[in-house]
Amino acid sequence: MKLSQFGPGALVAAAFIGPGTVITASLAGANYGYALLWALLFSVVACLILQEMALRIGIVTQQGLGENIRANLTNPLTRAFFIALVFAAVVIGNSVYQGGNLSGASMGLAGLFGELTWPAIGLTSGWPIIVGGTAFAVLWTGNARFIEKALIGLVLLMSLSFIGTFFLTQPDLSRFFSGLLLPSLPTGATLTVVALIGTTVVPYNLFLHASSVAKKWRSPAQLKQAQADNLVSIPLGGLISMAVLATAASAFFGSQQSITSAADLATSLEPLFGVWAQYLMAIGLFAAGISSASTAPLASAYALSGIMGWSKNLKSRSFRLTWLAILVIGVFISSLGLEPISVIWLAQVANGVLLPVMVGFIWWLCNKPSLGHYKNRAWQNVLAGLVMLISLGLSAKSLINAFA
Repeated sequence: MKLSQFGPGALVAAAFIGPGTVITASLAGANYGYALLWALLFSVVACLILQEMALRIGIVTQQGLGENIRANLTNPLTRAFFIALVFAAVVIGNSVYQGGNLSGASMGLAGLFGELTWPAIGLTSGWPIIVGGTAFAVLWTGNARFIEKALIGLVLLMSLSFIGTFFLTQPDLSRFFSGLLLPSLPTGATLTVVALIGTTVVPYNLFLHASSVAKKWRSPAQLKQAQADNLVSIPLGGLISMAVLATAASAFFGSQQSITSAADLATSLEPLFGVWAQYLMAIGLFAAGISSASTAPLASAYALSGIMGWSKNLKSRSFRLTWLAILVIGVFISSLGLEPISVIWLAQVANGVLLPVMVGFIWWLCNKPSLGHYKNRAWQNVLAGLVMLISLGLSAKSLINAFA
């Protein structure tokens, strides 16, 4: 498979390997060792199934999920419900989560170059502005192929950084494969398992994938290329998550030292494994932050443009204004160290409701006669049913957390 055939799958990998994933995997490894690696393997399989259905819809219909919602949901109330959910979960949600993406990239830069504060204008950190400016420059090009190449580069940088750190910490490979292939559930680990799956299986990636494959591949005859891209890129993203978890397990499980964030993991590795371990982890955290900081606004613009019937040309005013608004809000939140609790609560609730609703919608679309021989086969429906159960579990966890 040629490098030019990669792209949309790498966008999805770049999107789900963000600071939240790095933090969740780090805490899972530090608290439970290698025992929860199977949850990441399980999440990769679930993600592969769901994203394959989304990309199939995108290529066969030559439309994103937003357009398919408009075209297939003719009942005004049902359509309004979907629009409200997508707006709350994908657009508002990504606006506040963007602050976390920029903060994660900023932590990586601070680990490499030190803190950058601008107290004269009230900023606790200047790095988010620099990271946000970089994401702006990438997205403003309006060149889908350039954006793909930039994000493929960031995925490769994350791979080298996190997998390099994995080898530097010399993990116990027998325990690694035991945790990967023999599921176990340590006491108190249930919510961590759900969180590990939830960082990989996320609603906005469905919009991102369906729209980006429709731009890249113009015929259902090219479906196998998109599926190959999916089969390589998603497992690579999962491998990165596993490397982070195993690094934290090797360095901190069973020790007296605790970590509360990915930044703690990066700085704590130096005295144990040398300065290169810290640098590699910091570079990986920067790449994870900036990749998510670029893909989250892009996914939101695809979703909102599709569902509202706006132009999806990457250079159109409405498309640019959508991702720009999300990027600016994220920079503002991250630079000032704000914690917009009520907005995050709304996004969490909307995400919890949206995921199973979108899984059900995609499952329904993939069984419509209009897809011809590209619709789901019996075994694909069995797998889709399994993913539906997973999404209901993630939804319940998200809603319980929000209302608790």
